[in-house]
Amino acid sequence: MAQSSPTPTRHVVFQYLVPVHVEVEDDLVVRVTVIDETPVRDPTVVEGNPEYLAQAVAATDDGQSWPSWQFGY
Repeated sequence: MAQSSPTPTRHVVFQYLVPVHVEVEDDLVVRVTVIDETPVRDPTVVEGNPEYLAQAVAATDDGQSWPSWQFGY
């Protein structure tokens, strides 16, 4: 039985600047809050298909819930 090849996944990783609130007590960072409602402006492709960037940026503001946050590399 012949199997059809799956549609290639469109993938792009981009970054943009967002404001954060940083709370410091006695020289220790105790809380960092990312203001995630900030509109995407001047995104930069980090990896993946740059031709998919415009559609990916539009998907960030289409009402879907965002996944959990990951900090650091």
